[in-house]
Amino acid sequence: MGINRPSARRYTASVPAVQGLEVIFQRTADITSKVEDGNADLGMVGRDRFQESRVEGGDTILIIPELGFGGCDLVVATPDAWMDVDSMADLADLAVEFRESGRELRVATKYPRLVSRFFFGHGVNYFSIAPVTGTLEASVAMGYADLIVDVTASGVTLRENRLKRLGDGTVLASEGALIGNRKLLRENPQRLEGAREIIERIEAHRNAGGYQRISVNIEGESESAVAEKILERPECAGLQGPTIARVYTSDGRKWYSVTVFVQMISLTSLVDFFRTIGGVSVTVSEANYVFAQESSSYAQLLSKLGLS
Repeated sequence: MGINRPSARRYTASVPAVQGLEVIFQRTADITSKVEDGNADLGMVGRDRFQESRVEGGDTILIIPELGFGGCDLVVATPDAWMDVDSMADLADLAVEFRESGRELRVATKYPRLVSRFFFGHGVNYFSIAPVTGTLEASVAMGYADLIVDVTASGVTLRENRLKRLGDGTVLASEGALIGNRKLLRENPQRLEGAREIIERIEAHRNAGGYQRISVNIEGESESAVAEKILERPECAGLQGPTIARVYTSDGRKWYSVTVFVQMISLTSLVDFFRTIGGVSVTVSEANYVFAQESSSYAQLLSKLGLS
């Protein structure tokens, strides 16, 4: 769904493919609250930000938890110099030692709610949160904190700042998610229908990931004879089976057009297979959308809204 944004400095945009859809660009830290307040029907935000900012029992609900981008982990990272601290149990013992020496363990993070819940759940009871708005990795070296809890994708930045992940210190595995305002969607059929179109497109696009459409002409006695050849390789069956149609030629030879959806990882070997059974004019195109008979994400949304 292409975005029409006249200028990079504009905070609003439109989506020509979806009538009446307006896009509002916000800081990730503000998106959940904008949806919660009813300033937006839907929001795309990291699941980590949603879990940290959402109001317990509020109107904001998770619609699609995995959009397939922005993957990262919210992790506990301690200084490399803490040789004996490799787990949350070790950290709990260290927190007690800090307490007995007259101070508390200082944790720099932008996720105080998630961190507190995670630490208490692992027996780390003595600590204080040191909120930091800038780069967290430098806070330990500069003496603002003893350790950090932050998001990381590859871990390179942590290592460059002489920090290490604890083995069991993953607070949350996160990626981009779609959220929505329960009240607005439930009470306005037009908004709900707009949400359905977006949800269906997202789900169908994700379903299409990794699939390619192969079209090939194969000579044979009949559709069933061609199908029998193709199904010698089960992976050639595609999503529901090959589509086979007669190709009418001037010379009277029996050619059939075959279309299948196959996984990209098998593409080259399957093209070679079609060649071995007489396939010609093999063309390959990308599948942008694969719509199921019913959108499971939309069905789950209706259930959360009490409309199913």
